[in-house]
Amino acid sequence: MKVNKKIFFKIHGWIGIRLSILFFIVCFSGTLATLSHEMDWLFIPAIRAVPQPELASRNLIMDNFRKAHPSGEVTFWLRTDEPYLCDIIYKEEGGQRTYVFANPYTGAIQGKAQLTFQRFFRDLHYFLFVPFQIGHFTVLIFGFLLLISLITALVFYKQWWRKLFELKMGNGPLVFFRSLHRLVGVWSVPFTLLFSITGIWYFMERANVAGVGDLGNPPVPVVASLEEGVQATGDAAKIDYDRAVALAKQEIPGLVVGDISPKRGEAGLIYLTGKSDVPLVRQRANRVYIDPTTYQVVASQNAKDIGAVLYLNDIADPLHFGNFGGLITKFIWFIFGLGISGLVLTGIWITVKRKAIKRKKDNKPTMGKWRFVNWGFYAIMMGFMYYILYDRYSVSMNTFATITFGWLLFIMGCYYLFVYKIEKSIAKG
Repeated sequence: MKVNKKIFFKIHGWIGIRLSILFFIVCFSGTLATLSHEMDWLFIPAIRAVPQPELASRNLIMDNFRKAHPSGEVTFWLRTDEPYLCDIIYKEEGGQRTYVFANPYTGAIQGKAQLTFQRFFRDLHYFLFVPFQIGHFTVLIFGFLLLISLITALVFYKQWWRKLFELKMGNGPLVFFRSLHRLVGVWSVPFTLLFSITGIWYFMERANVAGVGDLGNPPVPVVASLEEGVQATGDAAKIDYDRAVALAKQEIPGLVVGDISPKRGEAGLIYLTGKSDVPLVRQRANRVYIDPTTYQVVASQNAKDIGAVLYLNDIADPLHFGNFGGLITKFIWFIFGLGISGLVLTGIWITVKRKAIKRKKDNKPTMGKWRFVNWGFYAIMMGFMYYILYDRYSVSMNTFATITFGWLLFIMGCYYLFVYKIEKSIAKG
């Protein structure tokens, strides 16, 4: 049976062009999210820490937090895998969240921020700042579209495995960008497959397909024996964190405790997660729940004992963002993420250039009505983004200005590359 490769070519082009702006934002935001912790280190001096042999007492850190922010409520305590970063304590006060930076080696409170690079790019890649699950599923659908783009390209691109080093130069920009698009695409095949499969897994988890969401996210245990009012009266700042960490290590031998949620679930349990000797899995593959009144372990999960669905769910993030091997793997993931983002751009340029030549002959539009779908959704996204930055994060005017400037560069770059330069080249013939 002979395969009609033209159909696959049209499908490939339809995805890349009709959904071009959204496709690029999803891919590029995920790429930046890969190194977002390092952006925090680079641009936020207060978050930097110098690694030392010993960690400070958790209780010491919390004592210093209480002195610096006596009215602040701790909702989450994040300890990153990067040894050069401070702990990030989520503080709620007056209905607003602030990220407080605590040095894990000295216990000192070094500063705070309303928003971090990691949080901004994570939100952008996670749900495009669009609420009501619309943003989440919009992003996750691109997992399927990325896989379809890969499969269709491999079908119509003849003997692609033999062209790992083929780059045509000297025959004009259109030929060059076509060749570059194919070359980068061939080298990116493993990562395109990885990103699409993990994206599809996220879709199945959020949509709870075949119960994946329930199986991959066990519910918080309900403890009937806890005294009534624990959640309402419990003070997260007064928890004996050192004792809780010791209990978690006793429950899961070899556990390196990372994140802590002081009041988890309706019962207000102390919830601890961390790393063990099980490779690839994220911190919450190991979890311990502790009764805040008796300091007894209520429930636990050891990564060594989890089933297939839980294991797949807990390796999805490390594989998707490449943070399982430290800075080296994150940088590799970042480079290939740039490559895939570049595929979207070169694909747009090739198609717009070709259609611009055709438009000159028969006066047809370049991208048709789909450009309004792309830019319309972009406008909606920007509206929600500014609302969330104001309402949830209460960012400063400087932060508003910086983010706005970044998006203006994006719009100006799109206009320059895909309108001005192409129309100028067409005018010259």
